[in-house]
Amino acid sequence: MELLAILLDATYGIMGAGIGAGIAAIGAGLGIGRIGGSALESMARQPESTGDLRASMIVAAALVEGAAFFAIIVCLLIVLL
Repeated sequence: MELLAILLDATYGIMGAGIGAGIAAIGAGLGIGRIGGSALESMARQPESTGDLRASMIVAAALVEGAAFFAIIVCLLIVLL
């Protein structure tokens, strides 16, 4: 009976890590989509500021993606450790 409890605890940890990694990826996708959409809308309103907006958009998307990668790595470490 103890072996079954140990296996179930390990299974719940792996499932939780997988769900957490999925939520992190979905959140990053939504965030980058909003950044891109807002930047394109701003470029349509003021075409002369395209260069500045593009640079800011790339930096913001990189920060969002970095946070998502960190969350995914943490979830993978939970599975492996």
